[in-house]
Amino acid sequence: MDTDDLRIFLEVADAGGVASTADRLGISKSMVSRGVVRLETALGTQLFARTTRGLSLVEAGTTFYDYAVRVCAEIDIAKETILPAGELRGLLRVAAPLSFGPTHFAPVLAEMARRHPQLQIHTNYCERFVDLVAEGFDCGIRVGFLDDSNLIAKRVGPLHGKLVASPDYIKKYGSPETLKELSAHRALIGGTETWKLMDGDQLVAVKPRGRFKADSGTVLAAAAVAGLGIAALANQFIREYVASGALIPVMKRYPLPRAGIYVVRPPGEQPDRKVRVLTELLIERLEPALSRAADGL
Repeated sequence: MDTDDLRIFLEVADAGGVASTADRLGISKSMVSRGVVRLETALGTQLFARTTRGLSLVEAGTTFYDYAVRVCAEIDIAKETILPAGELRGLLRVAAPLSFGPTHFAPVLAEMARRHPQLQIHTNYCERFVDLVAEGFDCGIRVGFLDDSNLIAKRVGPLHGKLVASPDYIKKYGSPETLKELSAHRALIGGTETWKLMDGDQLVAVKPRGRFKADSGTVLAAAAVAGLGIAALANQFIREYVASGALIPVMKRYPLPRAGIYVVRPPGEQPDRKVRVLTELLIERLEPALSRAADGL
């Protein structure tokens, strides 16, 4: 059983088609098809259902998928163990948030690919919570505050933010000064139903109420500019609006606590070398850039 065929199988399972897999791997469609056929022949069972819409895993394929992920991961680790100082090889699968992803993380991942031409990097940008273990990711990049979990986390950069509202909103509804007043205002809600604020050295929680909710900081910033409510946003989303006067910081006595950007990975004794290299590169690029951005707002 060829490991290249295993990797083709995983790509087809993720992409759902031969053509898209060929594009992602940079090989011909016939090579993809032959790889799938060879693997099915070696296993003596069909892994995919063929339809006019593409390929979809049958029950045997779904069962085999998890084994294939583990086999490929173990082979990559073995290669890195043999040549710990050598070129990175194999596949690195990263889950990253759509917010910040294209602007802050994509350039770092591109630089990593440039430095390691034998390494395949597949990044999934989305706002939903990704189960790293169940979905076969080597690591994820998380932004904000980490919930308790069994994942191992490494902070790679700071994150600063503010509560903001538009001048029109403040003119119409006023600017809250206390936690009680804030609870009565219209909130623009992101991925959490609780806002964490600092009351001196104490961390306090506020339950915001509002009719507008989105999982994108860009969308929430636009809604705040439109006067729909108060938003708690990272500086990267509001810097230009604050500079132009389109948004005004509120609740300055109760600032947002310093959050962070983290690389998280499934539990294990030692992180995969690919994950270590990515973590180090993110620290190298993000820490100074985000610190300068916070000073500049």
